Amino acid sequence: MYARVAQWKGADAKSMEEATAEIKTRAEDGGGPPPGVPAKEFLLLQDPEGGRAIAIMLFESEDDYRQGDEVLNSMSPPSGGMGERVSVDKYELAVHVQV
Repeated sequence: MYARVAQWKGADAKSMEEATAEIKTRAEDGGGPPPGVPAKEFLLLQDPEGGRAIAIMLFESEDDYRQGDEVLNSMSPPSGGMGERVSVDKYELAVHVQV
């Protein structure tokens, strides 16, 4: 599996909470990730007081990762409430434990 890790900084707490609610609603209403993003899992970590967020999407294959990365790079966060995207990195998933 491959992980796409995007980081944002500089958001205010209220805008971040609104953007997070919008992301959650879109995912629930649409049944998952945005169209064209073949992700298997999505995690959103946030620090509203510090104005930071990290989004992690997991993909089964490098081809799925490339497709998802292309689609996600063409999108903007909802309402601009996540602040400025400061990085996007690719990782190979080495260990995944759910307890």
